[in-house]
Formats: sequence, C-alpha cells, structure tokens
Amino acid sequence: MTYAGIAGRRYVVTGSASGIGAATATMLRERGATVIGCDLGDADIQADLSTPDGRQSLVDQVTERGPIDAVLAVAGGGKTGLLETNYFGTVATLEGLRPLLAQSEAPRAVAVSSTSSLAPADERVVQACLDGDEAAAVSYADANPSSGGATGAYGIAKRALNRWVRKVAPTSQWAGAGIALNVVAPGVVDTPAASWIFASEDVRTAVETAAPQPFGGFPGRPEWVGELICWLAGADNRFVTGQVIFADGGAETALIGDLHWR
Repeated sequence: MTYAGIAGRRYVVTGSASGIGAATATMLRERGATVIGCDLGDADIQADLSTPDGRQSLVDQVTERGPIDAVLAVAGGGKTGLLETNYFGTVATLEGLRPLLAQSEAPRAVAVSSTSSLAPADERVVQACLDGDEAAAVSYADANPSSGGATGAYGIAKRALNRWVRKVAPTSQWAGAGIALNVVAPGVVDTPAASWIFASEDVRTAVETAAPQPFGGFPGRPEWVGELICWLAGADNRFVTGQVIFADGGAETALIGDLHWR
C-alpha cells in the first residue's frame, strides 16, 4: 500500500515516547514521513508542557528545525498538572506552531482528547481555560474536590480542549489559512497512562461498565487510534476540520445516544 498523503511530510508529535503518541509516530515513519518526537524524555525534543517555559522551549526547538506539515498534540495524561498539560500545554503547542504550519502546502493539526470529556464538568474551570486564565482555572479546580481530582481535572481539560478546537477551527487563522484542525477523542486504550485502570479488576470492571466499548473491545489498541490521527493529519484530508471524532469503540454513542440530533 502507498501512503502518498503522508510520505515526505514532516510531523511534530508530542507525547511520542509512549502510548498513542509512540504508536502514531511509528506508523508515520513506516509510511515515509519524518517525525520530530517531543516528550519529557526519550524524544528528539524534550520539554515539559505543564509549564510556560517548557511550552516555549518546545516551540523554539521545533522552529529551529525548519518547515513542518502537521502537528499532532498527543501529550497528556499524568497524575499532576492535568489542566496545565492537557489544556494549556496543548493549546500553546498548537498556537505556537501555527505560523510555521501555515507555510506548508497542506498543513494539518490534530489534538487528542478523551471520552472523559463527556463527564459533567465545573463550567467555571472550563470557562477559565477558554479565557486563557491558567491561574484561575487551576485555582477553581483545586478549590473544588469534585473537579480537582485526577479524573475530574483530566476530563475538564479535555472538555475545554474540544470546545476550543470547535471555536477556532473555522476561523481565518486556521481554516482560512488552509490548516485543518481536528480532535480525536479515544476511549480506554491500552497505554501506560491508563495502566491504573487495569491494576485492579474492580476498577477495570467499573470503568468498562460506565463506558462500554462494544466495537473492538476493552481496552482498545493505540495503533487503532493512531490510524485515524494519521489520516486526519495527512494531505489526503481535504475537507474535514473542526470535528471531535470519538475513536472509542462506540462508548460515546452508548453514553449519549442521539442527544445532539434531538
């Protein structure tokens, strides 16, 4: 099989050292792309997206390496700095590299979210994220135990990310500049970040019951999500932007049904 929409292109992949990021980076390289991997360690570029300095360092280091065609903002998860990394770090990566992307003939960007974005969220935290007020978002989350816990803050960050992409994707800075910007929201996938789910049979059963994945099974595989990311970020994607696509074995459909279409 040939991969004309991928071969010869240059991709930036954050979170490239493990999980979905590593699987996607491997697939891209196998298909003839050049990949600039970014992570906390074991990567071409090492940077901590939970801090403003780390975010700027990533942008500066990528810029020094020359032209790029796509940015895959996969980095996330973690036990601390959840809002900082999963929302503010992702947005800073995408916005910081947008001018460089715009120089490509077929620029594409994909952010990775999660089915956790479907959970109820403290709207004060979400709005603070969308307002770009990192200090307020973290303060609100820390002050509210129901939103400040590990899964709560993670889901809120991903929910805010979904909304941000939906807001900016059709604007002149993105679609108007020819840059397709989409979100892939995986369900539970067999990655190091999800290992806590499988450490206990009770936890595994509870999570699978709460968010069933009738197609493909539980958990999913990183490369299954990576396949979708590769297409969205390739030159063959000529008409899809601003979408939040759930690659989750049917979990989102099982959870909310036809809510959007009533």
